[in-house]
Amino acid sequence: MTRNEAPHDPPTVLTIAGSDSGGGAGIQADLKAIEAAGGFGTSAITSVTAQNTTGVRGSHLLPIDHIAAQIDAVIDDFDVQATKTGMLATAEVIETVVEYADALPELVVDPVMVAASGDRLLEPEAEDAYERLIAEATLVTPNADEAAVLTGIEPVDESTAIEAGEAIVGMGADAALVKGGHIAGEDIVDVLVTPESVRTFRHERIDTDATHGSGCTLSAAIATHRGQGESLADSVGAGIDLLTRAVRYNLDVGEGPGAVHHLVETRERAERTATAEAVEALVADFVGEGDEAIQGDISALIPKVGTNVAGATPFAERPGEVAAVDGRITRTLAGPRPNRGVRFGASSHVARYLLDAREGDADCRFAVNWRYDERVAEALDTLDGEVVELDGRPTLESGFGTEFATVDDPVAVVDPGGEGRVPTTILLAHDPDTLRERTEQLLEVMA
Repeated sequence: MTRNEAPHDPPTVLTIAGSDSGGGAGIQADLKAIEAAGGFGTSAITSVTAQNTTGVRGSHLLPIDHIAAQIDAVIDDFDVQATKTGMLATAEVIETVVEYADALPELVVDPVMVAASGDRLLEPEAEDAYERLIAEATLVTPNADEAAVLTGIEPVDESTAIEAGEAIVGMGADAALVKGGHIAGEDIVDVLVTPESVRTFRHERIDTDATHGSGCTLSAAIATHRGQGESLADSVGAGIDLLTRAVRYNLDVGEGPGAVHHLVETRERAERTATAEAVEALVADFVGEGDEAIQGDISALIPKVGTNVAGATPFAERPGEVAAVDGRITRTLAGPRPNRGVRFGASSHVARYLLDAREGDADCRFAVNWRYDERVAEALDTLDGEVVELDGRPTLESGFGTEFATVDDPVAVVDPGGEGRVPTTILLAHDPDTLRERTEQLLEVMA
């Protein structure tokens, strides 16, 4: 039988940039990020670099007429909804892109000048040519070093970053996003400047040097969201969210610093079905209805507020990416029973403990909350691994991540309660089998 087609119509995004043979940056990063953000990626390659995670070994600029031919081929056939530029290398290439500006909608200019390894990717005489391209841009996304080259203002804090952004807008750009990754500080502060407003995006700094391709990934994601009709602020926010997660769960490839994980959000979504099914199986086992029903009655462990079982995807960062029982497991006359089914975002309590534990051990993916008293405390001492006792802070709003930062193998969290909080035990594990076995061990010791 011949089936009918069901075509999809994603926005087409054009990237004009150099090729990275190492796969982490340049055209390769752009196309991955465009697809991850929901677009269809097309490209015009400006130069071919020989590089890997340790540095750039060589670069070959393509003939200008061939760069132009690539742009022509794309815009003649595709309905391009957004464009981004990366490594342009020379003034002549920049001027060529300027000539096409009217045919390049939602132009996001990433003014690539220096690679993360320190290698220069732009001829000094080409820096002046950028002013003409900036005047055509919807958004310019310099890091602090690039902003200093473009404006003569060195961003060292939020206020000077705003000054640099205002200077770029003064050069004709619709907006500027001055990135804060190269600016010292505990958090990274990215500053979005438009003629009408200033908006800051603050996010945690990840302790890693595996940031290869970060600028490419961010600008490509922003362009793709703009191509989908999202506002500039929403597009920037979505791009920053993707990049923050992509840096945390970076790709450990090559001998040098690894690359950012361009497809991390796609991978997170792909893991949701398997994660929810694992939690459902655990719930069934805990209440005695599963294929590997737990040995013992968990009623002795269920606190008055009920019990929840949670499972995080491998790339989870938020409670909405943690599957849990909707309504918890409670004691009934027929024994422990879940109130409803499993869904993502059903838990804010256990999910937050689990997400914080992942700060110390990113492989920690499953958790269950049990009651806490002297008998449970004695049983916890028999587990192999570290039991983390919290300092009794009154809320979970800010998280407890710092308390796990130096813990390699957390097996449980003990919250002693206080100020309206009930004492609780959060049992942790990398996988469902281990969580089941640790629960059985608690029951056995307490028997």
